[in-house]
Amino acid sequence: MADQDQFTIGVEEEFLLVDAESRRLRPWVEELLPHAQRALGGEDGQVEREFKLSQVETGTAVCRTLDELSKEISRLRATVGVAAEQAGARVAAAGTHPFSHWREEGGQVTPKESYLGLERDYQRLAREKIICGCYVHVGIPDPEAAIQVMNRVRPWLPAILALSVNSPFWLGEDTGYASYRTEIWRRWPTAGTPEPFSSRREYDQLVDVLLATGSIDDPARVHWDVRPSPRFPTLEFRVTDVCLTVDDAVAVAGLVRGLVQTCHGEAARGGPVPYPRVELLRMTTWRAARYGLEGDLVDVARQRSVPAAEMLDTLLGFIRPALEENDEWEVVSGLVHQVVQRGTGAARQRRAFERARRIEDVVDFVIASTSPARA
Repeated sequence: MADQDQFTIGVEEEFLLVDAESRRLRPWVEELLPHAQRALGGEDGQVEREFKLSQVETGTAVCRTLDELSKEISRLRATVGVAAEQAGARVAAAGTHPFSHWREEGGQVTPKESYLGLERDYQRLAREKIICGCYVHVGIPDPEAAIQVMNRVRPWLPAILALSVNSPFWLGEDTGYASYRTEIWRRWPTAGTPEPFSSRREYDQLVDVLLATGSIDDPARVHWDVRPSPRFPTLEFRVTDVCLTVDDAVAVAGLVRGLVQTCHGEAARGGPVPYPRVELLRMTTWRAARYGLEGDLVDVARQRSVPAAEMLDTLLGFIRPALEENDEWEVVSGLVHQVVQRGTGAARQRRAFERARRIEDVVDFVIASTSPARA
């Protein structure tokens, strides 16, 4: 692949489908898809089914600038929003539904053999898995370079999660977590942050062992917080909740790409690979899910607690040269500080509930925030 594909960017977003009247999850993806596909003129793979019939996934085209990406995310959110309304539903960008139960109609698994196989294997873990994430892909055509970058981004993933948190409610209650989606997902054996790899060969050997032992049925079942994509020549970041707004998603994507470029440069210069204790990474990821930007994270390099907003400023400082090289420093730093000032998606969901203490109002707020025309 040509060098022009280095550091390209794309985003996949998962959304919930809800009834406009009851605000409950509804299994309406099959009704939505024909409308969305017609609106997109048959563009392949940009709107797809997800694990549950009450979910839909979008995937942007390959972009080279954050401005392109913002327009793509806006276009796809608008398209699925209109298609959902034509099918009698609404689209909501939240990591969890605020009150629908996974046992209800909206919890049906999409009747696709790979998904049904997951339900057979994982049982209740799969049945409870009505969660939505945002997956950022950054182009790295060299498979070896992708591994070396993956090794170096690990310490920064909790800060990126803290920025994205958008799932405080579950089964009608405030969970006390800013990203309860993270806690649901991290119970799976294929989730979490991987240890560093010495080479792409070592990575591939591990995937082969997982396949040979029946631990996974496809390389795509390696669901780590960051991984080489099994479909594209990209490094894929999977740590974040689906973002409440387009701006929030662009902030996350801008941080991710700046981090990839910075770590790619460090690897090219032969810089050392950071190797924080996995116990510290697990703890700071938990803190990010628990508190979002309203608590402390663990600075694993200096082995001390710091406010999450300070950790984000440290991350911005680390990647500033890459952002300036792309002429994106003002955009990314501005969007990140906008989230810090007005609150994460989780904080904004909680404020929507506090206004009248009606959980249905949270769903209405999320629906309105999801659409680029309404946010």
